[in-house]
Amino acid sequence: MLELNDFKDLIRAGAAQIPADLVIKNGQLVNVSTKEIYPTEVAIYKNKIVAVDEDVSDYIGENTKIIDAKQKYLVPGMIDGHIHVECSKLSMTSFAKAVVPHGTTSIISGLDEYISVIGLKGLPEIFKEIDNSNLKLFWGAPFKTPYTIPQSTIAENIDSDVQRELLKQSNVYGVWETVREDIQELDEDTLKTMLYAKAAHKPVWGCSPMARGKKLNQYLMSGVRVDHESYDHEELLEKARKGLNVVVRESSVTHFLKENIRAITENNADVASHVSFCTDDVTATDIAELGHLDHVVRLAIKSGVDPLTAIQMATINSAQAYRIDDQVGIIAPGREADILFVKNLDKFKISKVISKGKIVDEKKVPDVKRSPEIMNSVKASEVSANDFVYKVDIKNGTADVETIKSVGPFVRKRRDVKLEVKDHIIQIDTNKDVALVSVIERFGINGNKSLGFTSGWGLKAGAMASSASPDDNNLIVMGVNNIDMAFAANELIKRGGGQIVVKDEKVLSFLPLPIAGIVSEATPEELVSQEKSILKAARSLGSMVDDPMFYMTFLPITAIPDLAITDLGPTDCIALKIFDPILNTEVSK
Repeated sequence: MLELNDFKDLIRAGAAQIPADLVIKNGQLVNVSTKEIYPTEVAIYKNKIVAVDEDVSDYIGENTKIIDAKQKYLVPGMIDGHIHVECSKLSMTSFAKAVVPHGTTSIISGLDEYISVIGLKGLPEIFKEIDNSNLKLFWGAPFKTPYTIPQSTIAENIDSDVQRELLKQSNVYGVWETVREDIQELDEDTLKTMLYAKAAHKPVWGCSPMARGKKLNQYLMSGVRVDHESYDHEELLEKARKGLNVVVRESSVTHFLKENIRAITENNADVASHVSFCTDDVTATDIAELGHLDHVVRLAIKSGVDPLTAIQMATINSAQAYRIDDQVGIIAPGREADILFVKNLDKFKISKVISKGKIVDEKKVPDVKRSPEIMNSVKASEVSANDFVYKVDIKNGTADVETIKSVGPFVRKRRDVKLEVKDHIIQIDTNKDVALVSVIERFGINGNKSLGFTSGWGLKAGAMASSASPDDNNLIVMGVNNIDMAFAANELIKRGGGQIVVKDEKVLSFLPLPIAGIVSEATPEELVSQEKSILKAARSLGSMVDDPMFYMTFLPITAIPDLAITDLGPTDCIALKIFDPILNTEVSK
C-alpha cells in the first residue's frame, strides 16, 4: 500500500511542484481511450505518469532526464490477459527479460502451476521475484486447486474457505480460470467461491471452451466476467453479444486468432471493444522467433484489424475487462509509466520500452536467491519397468482398448484399438500408433501411478517424460517401451525435475527444470536451444506432432475435451469420471 507521504508527493508532482524524473519529448501519443493520435510530451515521476500534455516544460528540473522520441508513436504497455508463465519453462526473471522488450509490461496470471507444487505459502518468493523484474503481475487466485475432476493429487488444495480469505487481500484482483464444468455440475464449493467474489466485488475470470446457447447462458449466471476460450468466431461473437469480455488466445499450441478475429473483420457491430488478447501457454522459442504480444498485434493487423483497434485490444480493452484500467492500459496521469516507442504502427516494431518508469535494459537481470523448498520438489520414489506393463486376466489373446487420441493440443478423442495379449501383458503395437502413458504423483503424498493408452503420436521407439505438466504438475511419461519409460521417469526423479527424451536407456535430450520441477534457471537464449534439442529428440523417436513434449504435458488437463489422464487414471472429461481403458478381452483359440 502506498504511504501517505508518497501519495502526497505524487499529487505534488502532478501539479509540477516536484520535478519529474523523466520527460519524453517529440512523441506522437496513441490515445487508446479516445482513439486519437496527436503530438504530446509525457512527464514521469518515480513509476507514475504525472503529465501528458503538448508542453511539459514546467515539469523539468535540474536532474530530469530527457528522452527525444523523434516523432515515434507512444503506445501504452501491453497486457497479456491470460497466461500460465510457468508453461514457458522460464523463471519469472527470464520471462520478463524475454517479453518486456516485446512490449508486454503486465500479465494476468493465477500462478496456479506454482501453487500446485509449492502451495500458497511459497508464493511470496515468486511475488518478490516479479517485483524485482520489469514486469507487473495482476494475480487472480485460482477458483480451486486442483482443477481436475475427479481431483488429482497436488501439493496444496484451494477451496472456498481459502478463497474467502484470499479475496480480502489487496493483491488478489479476481478469481482465476473458473471452468464451466464446475458451474454446470453445481459444485457447491465452486458456487460458494462465486458468491464470496460477488461480496468482495472481485471479478470472476472464466474458461468455457465451446460453450454456446443454454450451456453458455447457464455459465453466465455464475457471474463470470472474462473468458479466454473461443474455438471459432461464432462462439466468440455469441459470448461478446451476451456481455462477456472475450480474450482471443494465440498461444504456441493453439493458433486461434485468425479464426476468432473474423468476429471483428466480418461483422459491422462493435465487437472489438469487448475483445482483448492473451498468449496462455507460450514457449521460449516462439518468443525469441516471433515475439510476444507485439506478434499478436501484428497478426491482428495482418488479418484486417485497424492498427489503432488492435492496439486497444492489447491495452485498454484488457485493462477494462480485468478492472485494472485505473493502473494500466493507457498513457495518462496517475497510471503506471509503461510506454512503448513504435516507429510504424502497421508493422508494429518496438524500438524502446519504458516499464515501471524506467528504460528497460535487456542486459541487466537481477540475481535471484531461491529457497531449498522450491528447488527440491520432486519427491517421488523410483519406479520399475514393471510399473509400465498393462496386465489383464487372460494369458494369451486380444484386448480391445480405449486410447486417448491426440487431435492437436487441446482436443482428445476416443480411438479403440485391438492389441495382442501375451502372458497376461497387453503388447504395445507401434504399427497401430499406440503408446502407453502414465502419471506419477511426485509430491510424496500417496505414491499414485496411473496407466493408460494413447495414440496419435506416431512414436516408434523410446519414451519421453516431464515433471512439468499442468494442471497438477505430476510426472508424466509416455512411451512404447516399458524399460525406457522407467528409465526416463527415474532420470527425472534423480535429476530433480525436467523434460527428457530417451531411447534404449540412453538420454537423447534433457531440459533441466530445477525450480519447482517446472521452471528453468536458464536464460531465454539457453532455453530456446534446449527446447529445440528436445523437439529434435522427440522427432527421432518417430513423432511428427508439432510439439510432442508440449502436447504430452497437456494430457492431464481434464477441462479439455474429451479424455485425459491424471495420477488417478484415464479420465472421461465429459462424464467427469475415471474410466477403464480395457473394453473387452478375448482368449485366443
